[in-house]
Amino acid sequence: MTRCASVFLALAAVCTAASTAAAADGVLVVETSTVNGNPRTTQVQIERSRMRTEIAGQNGTSQVVIFDGSKQVLYMIDPAAKSYSEMTKADVDAAGAQLGDAMAQMQKALEGMPPAQRAQMEAMMKGRLGGLPGAGGAAAKTEYRRGGTSKVSKWTCDVYEGFQNNAKTSEVCTVSASALGFTATDFEVSRQLAAFMRGLIPQGADQVFQAGRVQDQGYEGVPVRRVTTIAGREVVTELTSVARQTFPDSLFAIPDGFTKTQGGLGALGRGRGRGRQ
Repeated sequence: MTRCASVFLALAAVCTAASTAAAADGVLVVETSTVNGNPRTTQVQIERSRMRTEIAGQNGTSQVVIFDGSKQVLYMIDPAAKSYSEMTKADVDAAGAQLGDAMAQMQKALEGMPPAQRAQMEAMMKGRLGGLPGAGGAAAKTEYRRGGTSKVSKWTCDVYEGFQNNAKTSEVCTVSASALGFTATDFEVSRQLAAFMRGLIPQGADQVFQAGRVQDQGYEGVPVRRVTTIAGREVVTELTSVARQTFPDSLFAIPDGFTKTQGGLGALGRGRGRGRQ
């Protein structure tokens, strides 16, 4: 599951950044994420129907993820290898179905284990794979409870703690969309991404935040800090800066000379005979 976990973390970074801002002329978003104590910087260029996320990796490497809302295609680019892969909505749905089948088989295998061993294995599956279809049982709905206030960069934000089955599992700290210079309509691309991902990571897709309303998201406003667990890793993401910019079309295109590969979760979905051939 190592390859899948890295893809999930990349997708999560896109979701978090996409929820932060979007505007007709483009917005540059800079975030700092800390995964198990290791910080990394993410830069995101967002327009009304597309976004580009560049995630800093180890040893100076980086990963680029581009979501084209008009085409409903997610591209994952490896600049060092000069290669890229792509996932369509059909690929994502097929990959989610295949992962769900695998998880169902694992659950069936657990039925023959002694109770103590079964409980231990179920807890491990839920902790490490809780965002996957069928992992550790159906994903519980997150209930957000209003807390106090906190400070993230220059913003004073409202804290909402997320609970599942009365246990705290996540936290967001939000400001109003207007505090960042945006309106609710600026977040259409993140709603498209949430719908795109829902077939693969239902729980993660439901947690893709936008200009939230209590009756829809469970909290009010736009998160400038989010604490959650993805593939067994605690991820703390904070918005550090937002600036309006105009981006060239080339920024959202596959670079010339890059080779298309069958890597990523798109290949997993095509293993079922579905999606792109």
